[in-house]
Amino acid sequence: MERREFLKLAGAAALGAPLGSALAAPAIAQGAATVRWWYHFDNPQNSPAELVAKFEKENPGIKIQAEAIPWGGGNDYQTRLFAALVAGNAPDCAMVRLSWAARLQTMKALEPLDPFLAKWDDRKDIDDNIWKIVGGGSQQKYYLPLQYVVIYLYYRQDLLQQAGLKAPETFEDFRAVAKALTKGDVAGFGMRGGAGGFDNWGPFVLGGGASFEKGGMVSEKALAANRAYVDFATKDKVVPASAATDSFRQIVDAFKAGRTGMMIHHVGSAAEIEAALGDKVSAKRVPVGPDGKGWTYFGDESNAVFAASKAKEAAFRWISFLSTGENNSALTKLTGQLPVSSKANADWVPKRFVDASRASVSIAGPLPDSPKTPDFIGRIWPTNMQRALTGQISPDDMMKAIEQHFYG
Repeated sequence: MERREFLKLAGAAALGAPLGSALAAPAIAQGAATVRWWYHFDNPQNSPAELVAKFEKENPGIKIQAEAIPWGGGNDYQTRLFAALVAGNAPDCAMVRLSWAARLQTMKALEPLDPFLAKWDDRKDIDDNIWKIVGGGSQQKYYLPLQYVVIYLYYRQDLLQQAGLKAPETFEDFRAVAKALTKGDVAGFGMRGGAGGFDNWGPFVLGGGASFEKGGMVSEKALAANRAYVDFATKDKVVPASAATDSFRQIVDAFKAGRTGMMIHHVGSAAEIEAALGDKVSAKRVPVGPDGKGWTYFGDESNAVFAASKAKEAAFRWISFLSTGENNSALTKLTGQLPVSSKANADWVPKRFVDASRASVSIAGPLPDSPKTPDFIGRIWPTNMQRALTGQISPDDMMKAIEQHFYG
């Protein structure tokens, strides 16, 4: 691909255990190979240092340079990664999302992993369904699954019980519960209108009839579903005044402090929330429509090796180490997500949150595998959501902007 095309893609982003014995250790010329790995953890105080030390002890010919990159709701990490790829100073490997795959493949930035996977004994420990989701429709595999989450509903069980309410099953239930919980300084729903909030919007709008197919954002069902979602803020007044700009940190802090009664996130915040609220908080699948249909976000997290790396085999040894057994358990304990290895466990999180994740898988799905998806996440959705919530545009105009972004 020409540099002009790389710059165009990056500019758009700116806007918006050892291997099995079958795979021999890499031949390292002139000293140890150094593998640069970019990662992000929700809690920046957590460090992969112990995993790095364990790997380097088991693989004395390889040094790992682990570089923490701010997530910023996904926007900061995504922008920096694409910019680094264009500039020629990208890491050897990095944590990546499925929604970036098409663009990365268009840029020819990814190294096919099939030759490495064919020699990796532990690939069978990752469920076939996860391989299927992460592999998309590609003949080749570019991503090595690392961890996953499924978006579900957190609710203040104590507040619902005091009000004589049950946890909501449907959109109608959710609206009624949100209204009943909104009193004084408490808002019923901690809406995430800022960075990363597409996964709050998706259950109500994609679950309500919208889709990423052509015309799927501007059908009458899609427009009505989005109006109903925006109404939580503009008409029902069941969200905080700051909802238009609230992102991950704001919705979690408000929920912990008792300023909201419900929020939508995943198991990654379970330990923090449970530590603050104990048995006062519980979780369940997101609400569904009156027809019983719904949607929630399958949040994948994989590792990829980049084509420009000069240490590809060493990089694969590192990322496969992270997806193997007890290493995968240790990594996901740091990140707060669920492990992909069948030999790993998630005993660090209370069972009710793992159960809520598993109960949500039946309606879960990823965002479209399109080069335009990263811009949808980073720029198109948050910009237009914020404008709709603050009355600068209508909810219908927001949906038209999303449709135009994908289909012109």
